[in-house]
Amino acid sequence: MQLNARQVHLDFHTSEKIENIGKNFSKEQFQAALKAGHVNSITVFSKCHHGWAYHPSKANETHPHLGFDLLGAQIEAAHEIGVKTPVYLSAGLDEKMARRHPEWLLRNKDETNTWTSDFSKPGYHLMCMNSPYLDYFLEQLREVVQNYDADGIFLDIVGVHPCYCQHCIKSLLEEGKDPYDEKNIADLAERVYAHYAKRVREVIDSVKPGLPVFHNAGHITRGRRDFAQFNTHLELESLPTGGWGYDHFPLSAAYVRTLGMEFLGMTGKFHMSWGEFGGFKHPNALRYEVALSAANGAKCSIGDQMHPSGEMDMATYKLIGSAYKELEALEEWVYPAKHVADIGVVSVQAACADEGMDRTGVQDTGAVRMLLEGNYLFNVIDLEEDFENYKVLILPDCITIDAPLGQKLRAFIENGGKVLATGRSGLKQDLSGFALDFGVAYKGPSPYKPEYFRPGFELAEWDNTAFVMYEQGQTFEVTTGDVLGVREYPYFNRSTFSFCSHRQTPSAGKGSGPAMVRGKDGIYIAWELFSDYAQKGSLIDKRMVQYALDALLEGQKTVQTTLPAQGVLTLTEQENRNVLHLLYASPVKRGEVEVIEDIVPLYGVEAAVRVNRAAKRVYIAPDRAELPFDQENGVVRFEVPVVRGHQAVVIEY
Repeated sequence: MQLNARQVHLDFHTSEKIENIGKNFSKEQFQAALKAGHVNSITVFSKCHHGWAYHPSKANETHPHLGFDLLGAQIEAAHEIGVKTPVYLSAGLDEKMARRHPEWLLRNKDETNTWTSDFSKPGYHLMCMNSPYLDYFLEQLREVVQNYDADGIFLDIVGVHPCYCQHCIKSLLEEGKDPYDEKNIADLAERVYAHYAKRVREVIDSVKPGLPVFHNAGHITRGRRDFAQFNTHLELESLPTGGWGYDHFPLSAAYVRTLGMEFLGMTGKFHMSWGEFGGFKHPNALRYEVALSAANGAKCSIGDQMHPSGEMDMATYKLIGSAYKELEALEEWVYPAKHVADIGVVSVQAACADEGMDRTGVQDTGAVRMLLEGNYLFNVIDLEEDFENYKVLILPDCITIDAPLGQKLRAFIENGGKVLATGRSGLKQDLSGFALDFGVAYKGPSPYKPEYFRPGFELAEWDNTAFVMYEQGQTFEVTTGDVLGVREYPYFNRSTFSFCSHRQTPSAGKGSGPAMVRGKDGIYIAWELFSDYAQKGSLIDKRMVQYALDALLEGQKTVQTTLPAQGVLTLTEQENRNVLHLLYASPVKRGEVEVIEDIVPLYGVEAAVRVNRAAKRVYIAPDRAELPFDQENGVVRFEVPVVRGHQAVVIEY
């Protein structure tokens, strides 16, 4: 399968209270919008969250105020100009049937609904796929695949949803299991999702074998390759302004690109998020987000919502076109490509699934943020990944080591790899000691929180002093390791009867044991630095990690650049060339929304890329302007005159 790179996801969730649906739809105007947007694929609606069909239907009911086959007209118009048309069906939400069959609804333990707690509030209600609703929905899917020339199927609001509805309660009782045991409910939820996905594939393949399908849950769970494989490709829903933030997509893409599947980065044209009529982000924001997707190997999808009248908003497609015109010119240097990575971040969400991760996983977020700001090349990996693809592995904060992981890590280390571990990471699962040789003997959790770190190495920004460490630390004794920094305890922990000043007690001013040490297998740091950086952004956390990584990479960092901390870089490999992507934008928070408005150009960005091949030429894509370069000991050095949001530099061999 080959995904088109410039896609639009055209929402059309339209209330039955609105009349004259699609009255202003025009094939010519629809086509003009797609051309203005440089769009080559558009996801169009069969069924929306309200539950209505936008075409004649026996398996469903057509929207009561739609008088023609809107889906068919959109597909015909798009195909006429060479634009693909995946078809959307709302799977998990169906407000029409939620009200007619409330017994089909997914239920929380207290019998409330999810998405919207009850029917006294405006909003949608989630359906349970362990109820008769599944068969009802599958007939709608079958009808669309049979009757329309769909280029794929997009199924929305589906995933693993623990449910206490009476259908799920009955299933567990019939299995002789306690239906109010959370583990039993979680296990059933996974089985219900797998059964749903299997049935979907069977229905599609009975009509059009191999038709692409994607099940959207708003996030790709790291470490669940079994769930990912239910899809023919992946779509990373990640609207930075809609609650995901600008951290989410780089993290999600850094994991997904290790799975060997084609994937899309899905953002939106909205100032905020889905369903925002009249909301528009600045063109510079959309240009940056599309470039960020491309630099991470993702094809692109931009969310829009069509007005109930069926008329396309030309301002939206001029906005989209400003980004997609640039992507169209760059595509030959972007797809396909393999990402180069020096470092593998073992995902906490993948390795510690029972710890309860949020949408991004705070430790993973902190690690990715540090690596992006330090201009490192990395992937986020699960425990199935081949560790030999990397020079250094990071175990962030809380990854304890069982026998299989220990065996895999030992093989990696024996092959020359190194490990950076923080907090509880690197300890055996029973916390009896370290599973890796950091040249230390474990003693236990620190009795103080917070405490202080005094580095044994120079820092560019400050003279040597004691830096506060807010997260929980671990204590140890040095056996054979080299101490890189020590801890200092405060006078006492802050409590009702013993506290000092506004926040925490100061350091007592004396060394209280080692805190950062290098041993045979790598470097260990006592505190949960990645959690701390994600939540507080303390610069000393990043400097400690960067010092450790640079030491472990031993001068073999693939890319060195003067790109500032808010920059992003990736390096990809194609048949006879590498492509270095340099990006720079500074989101600012306005209210609760992260906004990009101005693109500030960077001038004279220096880069050194370790390639170990003889370079023939270095040039800017897409205009092919040659850059002077020199090469020595396998390192190609050059200067990029200007980076305006995004610049791709090609090293050709």
